[in-house]
Amino acid sequence: MKRCGWPTSELDIAYHDREWGVPVHDDRKLFEFLLLEGAQAGLSWSTILKKREHYRRAFAGFDPRKVARFTPARMKLLMQNEGIVRNRLKIESAVTNARAFLAVQKELGSFDRYLWTFKPPHRTRRSARDIPARTPESDALSKDLRRRGFRFVGSTICYAFMQAVGLVNDHLAGCYRHRQLMVE
Repeated sequence: MKRCGWPTSELDIAYHDREWGVPVHDDRKLFEFLLLEGAQAGLSWSTILKKREHYRRAFAGFDPRKVARFTPARMKLLMQNEGIVRNRLKIESAVTNARAFLAVQKELGSFDRYLWTFKPPHRTRRSARDIPARTPESDALSKDLRRRGFRFVGSTICYAFMQAVGLVNDHLAGCYRHRQLMVE
């Protein structure tokens, strides 16, 4: 099977083959990816994938209602958790983002309903050079998320989030997942 060139480790390949680019409509899963993409800023996605289960335990199973209630004392404890990226701003942003996430749910009924309004038109990518770091849609999402109080949601992070949760299908045209995800 031919796949995109970026997955090299067993963990990356499993993520590529099963999750990356698959449309996500479950709010808890969307919160998980939003939290992980923010944690990934400046690091490799492989690093975050290796820490994913630690994040799941540290951040209450990615339940935004529970994360929104994290206290400063709980955040301070997270700074000692070697299983996650111990960056104070990233930890604080996860809590801030959980609160903003809940506000979007309250306003619109679901984060899913909000997010999918930013879906760009499909563009087929033939090579890795064709994949942008950001797009007008990720710029718009980033701007609106920041307006709503979210942090660690720059346009590049938003585009990676959009790729992860299937708003865009950036599997290369020659990758076996590209065609599969065109149907889903």
